[in-house]
Amino acid sequence: MAKIEVKELLAAAVAAAEDKKAEDIRILALDPAESGLTDYFLICSGNNERQNQAIVDEIEIKLKRNFGTYPNSIEGQRQGEWILMDYVDFIVHVFSPEKRAFYGLERLRKSATSLSVADLNSDLTAAISAQRTAAKKAPAKKAAKKTVAKKAVKKAVKKAVATKAVVKVAAKKAAPAKKAAAPKKAVKKGTAR
Repeated sequence: MAKIEVKELLAAAVAAAEDKKAEDIRILALDPAESGLTDYFLICSGNNERQNQAIVDEIEIKLKRNFGTYPNSIEGQRQGEWILMDYVDFIVHVFSPEKRAFYGLERLRKSATSLSVADLNSDLTAAISAQRTAAKKAPAKKAAKKTVAKKAVKKAVKKAVATKAVVKVAAKKAAPAKKAAAPKKAVKKGTAR
């Protein structure tokens, strides 16, 4: 997936978690050198197992409805204490407060960069505006290439027309001389008879 699309999916997952009152939402941008597993972790907590399941359901529904994306797998949904949703480019971890404190994913991933929701949204906005600017410039370059190509074609056509005209003029000049020469021969033949 493109970076912009991953960030859009991540932002939508964050919004879905916020809709279900998830607490202490954190986004970790993982170091690519250390983690070939995924690019981001989305970590949040619910107050109980039911809320955790509601958060997971909301994230799954929102990403399915808005982007047509399904998680590759969901683990721990039956117990509800630590639910993991694998979207390949990012993984969602929904914890109960006790399990989150016990496992401490934030401590385990020391090289990961913590992103706030505001940082994610500003990165996403900047990336989208840069993409739009590039898209606007691309048609202008194509139009400039088309204009140059049209000018070259026009020049070639003018040159061909001019060459054709010169050839016609030369042919006309040569044709009367031949026609004039032909009757003289006929006249000579006629007088010789």
